[in-house]
Amino acid sequence: MNNQIDPNNLKEGEDFYYTPEGYKCFTEKYHLKRGYCCKSGCRHCPYGFDKKTGQINKKNK
Repeated sequence: MNNQIDPNNLKEGEDFYYTPEGYKCFTEKYHLKRGYCCKSGCRHCPYGFDKKTGQINKKNK
């Protein structure tokens, strides 16, 4: 199964949005579509990764 997402086919407002500072921020829907946690401490991580502890806390998500 191919879990790669075509970066040219992302939809603003659905897969990402721009922060007031101008950064691209991926949504929870995008992360679920991607299918795995990158362990970068993403703002909308649906997998429960905590960057401070370096662990996935499945109880919170």
